[in-house]
Amino acid sequence: MIVTRTPLRVSFIGGGSDLPAFLQTGNRGAVVSAAIDRYVYVTVSKNWRKDLIRASYSRTEVVVDPSALRHDLIRESILSMEMGTGLEITSVAEIPGKGTGLGSSSSYTVGLIHALGVFDNMKPPPVWLADMACRVEIDRIGKPIGKQDQYAVAFGGINYLCFNPNGKVDIAPLMITKETIRKLRKRLILFHTKFKRWDDGILREQASNLVDKPESVEATKKMVGLAFQAKEALEKGSLDDFGCMLNEAWKIKRTLSAHISNPDIDDLYDRAMSAGAYGGKICGAGGGGFMLVYVPTAEARASIIEKLKLRNIDVNYGVGGSQCVMDDREMRNG
Repeated sequence: MIVTRTPLRVSFIGGGSDLPAFLQTGNRGAVVSAAIDRYVYVTVSKNWRKDLIRASYSRTEVVVDPSALRHDLIRESILSMEMGTGLEITSVAEIPGKGTGLGSSSSYTVGLIHALGVFDNMKPPPVWLADMACRVEIDRIGKPIGKQDQYAVAFGGINYLCFNPNGKVDIAPLMITKETIRKLRKRLILFHTKFKRWDDGILREQASNLVDKPESVEATKKMVGLAFQAKEALEKGSLDDFGCMLNEAWKIKRTLSAHISNPDIDDLYDRAMSAGAYGGKICGAGGGGFMLVYVPTAEARASIIEKLKLRNIDVNYGVGGSQCVMDDREMRNG
């Protein structure tokens, strides 16, 4: 049995600048993001029947041909890697459900490809995992997404990701101290909004606006500039400046699609700001899922938690990327 552990991620600033519609304008995108210590676990093992694939997730499928699988990520991952049958695939997510805004779909894809690769006697490096996951999600399935999530969770850490018009991704780990990361954990809160997201629709609308509305391109360029400023602020340990940048970036992001925010989200955000937050954002494409809030003090943290009355989670930022945490074949063969 092979078991992989792949982190979720929080994208701080720059989301949307990795979309092909923006890169096709000739501009470079940039995102600052961090892998967090909430994980997706994927297992791949031999099926008792060599002519079957059994895949278990929210439902269970048993097929004799991988192309018959209804789960698109599993199907296209197996087909792209030419794995054939005789497979048993399961998964567990520490934060279950779609639409969290924490990159769970790409975490699952990277983790699955990692597990399949190890099962096939490979030692896949992070760049290969990220590229293969992009190929599956974007090229084979046609999801209206960019490449930030796949690289963020394959590599792990806190990174400044640059997206080039030619499709190449440059990844630069932030030169950030352990003390800054410790403070960052205390000053960031992740709230679950309970609102469902319309993820693909938001991204398709955002991509359409990038084609049809020059102001959307200009707004996204401002987000790219803020991503670089956020990188510098984090490396200098200027966390309150970083918090204010989150607020500025959120104001810009809200203009990129009519569905990124809504009156309920605006109300939550305004309540957080009135209780002492410096900034924040809805994670991922927007519309729901988790909301990130930056607080300057412990007092402000307590006040905001009391006012919002939402479930919140405390996470570590900058954890390692996708890992194979178990391969019991050598033990069995020995």
